[in-house]
Amino acid sequence: MSLRRIEKLTAAAHAEGFDCIAVMPGANMVYLTGLHFHLMERPTLALIPAEGGRPALVLGTLEATKPAAGPAPIDWQLFTFADGSDPVLAYDAAAQALNLAGKRIGVEALTMRVKELRLLEAAAPGARIEGADHIFSRLRMVKDEAEIAAMRRAVQITEDALHRVLDSFTVGMTEKEVAAELLINLLKGGAEQLPFEPIVVAGPNSALPHATPGDRPVQRGDLLLFDFGVTVDGYASDITRTFAVGDIDAELKQVYDLVLKANTVGRQTAGPGVSGQAIDRAARKVIVDGGYGEWFTHRTGHGLGMDGHEPPYVVEGNTVPFEPGNVVTIEPGIYLSGRGGVRIEDDVVITADGAESLTTFPRELMTIG
Repeated sequence: MSLRRIEKLTAAAHAEGFDCIAVMPGANMVYLTGLHFHLMERPTLALIPAEGGRPALVLGTLEATKPAAGPAPIDWQLFTFADGSDPVLAYDAAAQALNLAGKRIGVEALTMRVKELRLLEAAAPGARIEGADHIFSRLRMVKDEAEIAAMRRAVQITEDALHRVLDSFTVGMTEKEVAAELLINLLKGGAEQLPFEPIVVAGPNSALPHATPGDRPVQRGDLLLFDFGVTVDGYASDITRTFAVGDIDAELKQVYDLVLKANTVGRQTAGPGVSGQAIDRAARKVIVDGGYGEWFTHRTGHGLGMDGHEPPYVVEGNTVPFEPGNVVTIEPGIYLSGRGGVRIEDDVVITADGAESLTTFPRELMTIG
């Protein structure tokens, strides 16, 4: 699998006039090579020539045996540096082996660190270093059956954990305590890691779309919002559900119903040939027509896969038609400052004849506590 992916990468890079693609530790390196490296003080970088030939991997000596034990039979040229030594010599040797001076090198603009960038610039004098994120995006946006199967497993773990947390929830628990229960259940359920820190917030804190759990006790009359996911076999889930803690006031109930309708319309609009912009407009129209447009402050969704946020985006301006295998979130929300917020998020895979929601946790308003 990795070799085929590398072949697709080099073909796309060559077609766009790149001589080499530099890949940092992270999702793209795992996708292409199956190799996992920590992003740390040892500057690790893969250099993949666009016209074939042996790729180079610059890494610390302590990890020099990892590539040979990796899942893909890649014929690496290894350039290593020992702890305490300057990695510049290894980078110079790799650049010389690939003849990178004066060449056009594509990098991951969103993840390339200054440290690796400066080493690469010094090792390849005169090189033109440009962003190539769009090439990786095109490769990764269409998921195959194995990738979607991994995401189904991730969704199952998230939903099972949420059911268990709700069963154990009691009014008066702090946001941090509820978040801790969620984390324990995710790990017990088989989560390999988390694509992002869970958001578990209540009352006025739920009106902050990216709030962090705090010491505030969850009270009757609150909205309690969960936004979280897990990673399984390298692929993520991402779900948001909002609950009523006891009785909530009439306007918060109205807001919930409006967000639920927008979520439904967004999922129903999604399908092959439909753009992210069209889905965003359809979901947003529901909230605007309901009189709460100014309180829907973010895009309707984002792509999902090896990263918690990746292309394609469900947002105004994205006019590229979706195709089968794209996986996106549909997550409209309304946030009333100082009172509470509602977001309902589902993970949706585009199919040949429509869209399927991988998340199936009930969307209707549930009262807990």
